[in-house]
Amino acid sequence: MAVTIKEVKNRLALKQFVKFNIRLYKDNPYHVPSLVGDEIMTLSRKKNPAFDFCESIYFLAYRDGKIVGRIAGIINHKANETWRQQYARFGFVDFIDDGEVSSALFKAVESWAIAKGMNGVQGPLGFTDLDHEGLLVWGFDRLATMATSYSYPYYMEHIEKLGYVKDQDWQEFLITVPKEIPEKYLRIADIVRQKYGLRTKKFKKRKEIWRYATRIFELWNEAYKPLYGYSELSPRQIEYYIKMYIPMLRLDLITLILDADDNVVGVGITMPSLSKALKKAGGYLLPFGWVHLLKALYGKNKTVDLYIIGILPEYQSKGVNSLIFNDLIPNCNKIGYLYAESNPELETNLKVQSQWEVFEREHHKTRRAYIKRL
Repeated sequence: MAVTIKEVKNRLALKQFVKFNIRLYKDNPYHVPSLVGDEIMTLSRKKNPAFDFCESIYFLAYRDGKIVGRIAGIINHKANETWRQQYARFGFVDFIDDGEVSSALFKAVESWAIAKGMNGVQGPLGFTDLDHEGLLVWGFDRLATMATSYSYPYYMEHIEKLGYVKDQDWQEFLITVPKEIPEKYLRIADIVRQKYGLRTKKFKKRKEIWRYATRIFELWNEAYKPLYGYSELSPRQIEYYIKMYIPMLRLDLITLILDADDNVVGVGITMPSLSKALKKAGGYLLPFGWVHLLKALYGKNKTVDLYIIGILPEYQSKGVNSLIFNDLIPNCNKIGYLYAESNPELETNLKVQSQWEVFEREHHKTRRAYIKRL
């Protein structure tokens, strides 16, 4: 039978939209499912503050009454204004290996984008950089991270056949945690401390971090502003992400670099890998998903995920990141981490990639953003 496309218009359909990803990858050893509740909150117009400047539409593809694909269309008006463009985004895309299904899904988003006055579609992208972005195009035999999505190799073939071309690539590295701080970073750290009057801030109690939480995300805005597709976080979004992420962080894996006036000039935030725990949870905290996550956070774990290493623009290329590594590496060894996942880094961001040169590392995954002119 022919493929039928239906717009998601109620909470039941939205839940089916989210759960299709889990069902499609049920037996895949490399896919890491998101928590259903978190995904629904991200897609909810009432709960996600990104909808202050974004609009979206969600489609499900059906054949014989069965869901066989999904896709979201997103317009981030703030990003369009920043980058002087009129693009829609596609994201949250999954489909069976059937050209009729993928074609119908993308046609639905493209038609919506044209009706909204857009002249291009790019993606996979979410509402912000804190959503999953980029399609996996290399490294299909590697476990995804909480911050990234997995996709079957045929996705790339379908999307390119529909006229989409490369817009940007991200690279991911698996880094071996060294037993000692590299001499280069030891030397530079001493110089940076004295020259700029900087110090490392650590936390013993969670309540201590709240006074710095907003400043961490304000630094994120400044440090990531020049990067591909970045959409500056609003005060409401910052508050939203503080409530979402700060309670789940390990305090010993948070590193702040402060100047003499207590201003945050650098931040390093890492987390134990939750990939295997999320697979065991299967998309749900209850009844026992939270147990798996708690064990991954504070139990035995070989891998740590690097989520944020950000430096204020005026301090970039001055060795401030050496202070972060001088704190992070001993902590990783103390806890017992053997490897660190870099998570996606733009292939054009040579500054961030150069900091891994002294480490044993493997470029093990690549993901891609596509674009199609309408």
